Amino acid sequence: MPILKIARMGHPMLTRTAQPVPNPEGPRVKQLVRNMVETMKDADGAGLAAPQVHVSRRVVIFQAPPERSLPGLGEEEAFDHSAPLTVLINPEIDYLTEEMEEGWEGCLSVPGLTGLVPRCAHIRYRGYDTEGTPIEREARGFHARVVQHECDHLDGILYPQRMTDLSKLMFTSESRHWAEALAQDLPLEEEL
Repeated sequence: MPILKIARMGHPMLTRTAQPVPNPEGPRVKQLVRNMVETMKDADGAGLAAPQVHVSRRVVIFQAPPERSLPGLGEEEAFDHSAPLTVLINPEIDYLTEEMEEGWEGCLSVPGLTGLVPRCAHIRYRGYDTEGTPIEREARGFHARVVQHECDHLDGILYPQRMTDLSKLMFTSESRHWAEALAQDLPLEEEL
């Protein structure tokens, strides 16, 4: 299966609202999903939305394996293993609380960066799989975060647009220094 090219921040495809999928069971949808899964695995991602691979349709895939977390950023950033590899076609989200949680996010379309993003702490999502079977689940923690992140792509939103403090947007390679400074309660800048 081909590895698809991932659109990066700045590409107009990532700013559009994706169109609904008329037939979740169609062979072209199944082929798209197979290619997206291979592309996500190849890129070592936790999720992928169809617009990221230049297809303006409402399709997302995601997973939350426990071995994925940013080093040094704490237990609260560990991936929630309760989200198996999931295909969600024409997804909808209900926000079940007003409580927001901040967490570190990265994105295959914003390579090399990570940022602290507030997200709803408890959601319910629904959609369909490639057999047309309805899916409905509640999610918290990273599971809720990855669903919201991927569904944002369907509405032309990248995670930096959700950030409330751009001083917490950094290169992933520098996140270790940030975490070490916080853990040791060191100043984030050198005093003169």
